Amino acid sequence: MSQPATTLAAGSVGTVETRYLDLPEPVHLDCGRELHPVRVAYETYGVLSPQRDNVILVCHALSGDAHAAGFAKAPPAQSTRDGFGAEERDGAAGKGLGWWDGMIGPGKAFDTDRYFVVSTNLLGGCRGTTGPSSTDPATGRPYGADFPVITVADMVRTERAFLDALGIDRLAAVAGGSLGGMQALEWAVRYPDQVDAIIPIASTHALHPQGVAWNAIARDAIMRDPAWQGGSYHGTGRAPDAGMGLARMVGHITYLSAPGLEEKFGRRLQFADDVRYTITEPEFEVESYLRHQADSFVKRFDANTYLYTSRALTYFDLARQHGGGSLARALEGVKARTLLIAFSSDWLYPPAASSEIAEALGGLGKPVEFQVIEAPYGHDCFLLEEARQTPIIKEFLAQGGPR
Repeated sequence: MSQPATTLAAGSVGTVETRYLDLPEPVHLDCGRELHPVRVAYETYGVLSPQRDNVILVCHALSGDAHAAGFAKAPPAQSTRDGFGAEERDGAAGKGLGWWDGMIGPGKAFDTDRYFVVSTNLLGGCRGTTGPSSTDPATGRPYGADFPVITVADMVRTERAFLDALGIDRLAAVAGGSLGGMQALEWAVRYPDQVDAIIPIASTHALHPQGVAWNAIARDAIMRDPAWQGGSYHGTGRAPDAGMGLARMVGHITYLSAPGLEEKFGRRLQFADDVRYTITEPEFEVESYLRHQADSFVKRFDANTYLYTSRALTYFDLARQHGGGSLARALEGVKARTLLIAFSSDWLYPPAASSEIAEALGGLGKPVEFQVIEAPYGHDCFLLEEARQTPIIKEFLAQGGPR
């Protein structure tokens, strides 16, 4: 639970400590296996109403964690807010800030004066929730590549079991960007009677082939690193940092846009007034930036978690999983009000993908709102354009209200 801190700026949830809950029952997975025990890392912000009807579940993207808002009681060495422009935006406070701090808090998009906001680290994670780096009870060693292949549906089943353990039956809303938006959509389809509203941001009902391809390259970069050792690198003194760093470079570029890169870097040289005729060292600012991203990421993230989470988001396909190939059929049972937000320059999760969802829901007579925000920073806009998203989300949530 968050605690007040008078030295923090207005609108902050204060200092927050990540907590942990062990699920009482095994989680049944799409691959046919059961996973037990399962520990879930989580944080909460705001106050749960006596009727328990004001809960918003916030779901994170591939590289996020449970620390979504406020200042971490024990700030990590590397922040999850290490994306495009993070250092300029956050300054020295960045390492302790939650990854969606601008969106969660008193008076913010997810207003903790009104809502009880819950954030968990997803199944397969490496920031406190059971994943490939967790201990396999059968061997006493980290699971590594023996961890079962997981899906977005498995992540949502785990979140449902976690909320059951907290005594929370239904949700006022589920929200998230990218992979987090996929989880929100899965919630609405899988548990239609338990979700009042969903807010998928910069997301999709199924990743387009170009996105599948870029994710495949990133995974291959890890698996082709000899230090990956078939996934059993824990305890060997070697980790696939080179492959992981390359995967992060590839992934990070897909989150940006050509105009955003031009604005931030252009063709400016990093260290000299002219080229130095070197192959091995970075010449341009954008090259140095990517190396910095890689170096930071490998210090805080597990390579196997990257593999499993990346695979899960490429598997996600509402039409295939729930509609026999038809998106409209997959969405027939949805009862939640839906707010879709997309960004004009996002080519990885393009506005067209959200438009397809909006058209399918609208054709079924479901309540849906679709907003495209004009912004130049690509997929990362869902983390950067917090001020532009806030009034849209606040108005949408105000139309519903706790039951």
